[in-house]
Amino acid sequence: MNRIDRLHAILTHLQSKKKVTAQDIADRFNISLRTVYRDVKALEESGVPVIGEAGIGYSVMEGYRLPPVMFTQEEASALLMGAKLAEKFTDMSVRKHFDGALYKIKAVLRGSDKDYVEKLSSHIHITERRLPLGQDFGQQHLSNIQHAIVHRRCLKILYNSSYKEELTSRVVEPIGLYYYGNSWHLIAWCKLRNDYRDFRVDKINTLAIAEECFDATAHPSLKEYIDKIQNHGQLQEAVVIFDKDIARQITSYKYYFGFVSEEDLGERVRMKFLTGCLDSFGRWLISYTNAVEIVSPGSLHEKMVRYTEELRDHYSEEMLIS
Repeated sequence: MNRIDRLHAILTHLQSKKKVTAQDIADRFNISLRTVYRDVKALEESGVPVIGEAGIGYSVMEGYRLPPVMFTQEEASALLMGAKLAEKFTDMSVRKHFDGALYKIKAVLRGSDKDYVEKLSSHIHITERRLPLGQDFGQQHLSNIQHAIVHRRCLKILYNSSYKEELTSRVVEPIGLYYYGNSWHLIAWCKLRNDYRDFRVDKINTLAIAEECFDATAHPSLKEYIDKIQNHGQLQEAVVIFDKDIARQITSYKYYFGFVSEEDLGERVRMKFLTGCLDSFGRWLISYTNAVEIVSPGSLHEKMVRYTEELRDHYSEEMLIS
């Protein structure tokens, strides 16, 4: 990156946050602190109102704005990919705002880049998530949940329980949004249960932001919560190896069982999952018989042995009866 491009990129970075430290800039652009100080001085001399506070960082005077930003073809392509993902993996409350932002971005593209994005758009497709018939909850909630998290506001929800199949009214203090198992999950402190709970967003029937605020410092961060539940077994990691032909067949289904990552082993594929129920996970795996191998945990291997014995006994009894 030449210096002119770097100065423009640094200015964009400064405007993206309230405060940016010299070390942040050095790390982002892989330059020395001495170069950061020279670049910031160059911006100041060019008329950009950069405010520097010792021990705190740099900021740009409120009200100053860059002229229209120009994107490279690669940046425009990345934004298009993000739009495709947002279309399929968010709800209408987020999608409409993303679409609005994308129109503004396209407005500042050069003519040739607009043509490039339009041609590329028809060549990218992401399979739509399909909900069970009649399950259309959660189609307007993500934006409100994000607002409540940032402003530390409680949420009033009517939740459709998976296990009891009943609607319950809850007041919750939201910690964060977590995407796994092909669904968005709201992690929150539930006042009804007096404990942390994991709510699938597509099972929230109604949601409203309450006037009541809460103390966010009383709760762990989302990362701390996820680390804790993994360490305490509420979400268990499972590693399995599939024959490659089976791995190709489960491309879509694996996400319903908490798929995280995979590694190509040649004729086989090692996959990692996070699951809240090893029983359900194991009963899915047994349908692939000897085309799947359990790596961990040992308890899952034991369950598979038990399921196999149950199947053998069940069909042996049927044969005796007939």
